[in-house]
Amino acid sequence: MPKKKRSNTIIGKYMPYYYAGASLDFNLIHIDQDYAKANGLPGIILQGMCTMALTAKHLIDNGNPAQLRSIKVRFLNPVLPEDELVFDSVTKGPDVSVIVKNQNGGRVLKGKATLK
Repeated sequence: MPKKKRSNTIIGKYMPYYYAGASLDFNLIHIDQDYAKANGLPGIILQGMCTMALTAKHLIDNGNPAQLRSIKVRFLNPVLPEDELVFDSVTKGPDVSVIVKNQNGGRVLKGKATLK
């Protein structure tokens, strides 16, 4: 029987800056409002790898990261600071599918993973 799970998280105002420091991803679309807007974005956006990491956190329930054998995602729309993300996943045996939406119901990521 498939197991469904839902969780959510709010993206902090400064998370793109913190993640830039941790990942060394200082692309200006993540840390400079004017630059991001000049390049067609509504403002700075969260790094995709941070969104994927939050998705992995949802998948393993903050447990042992070794539970995650593989993850494959597709980024659909940008995540903005102060967005609330809703993670919905369905587990069938070791296989998991996941959809991540923002507070407006817009899909920001979809993916598949395999757990041990």
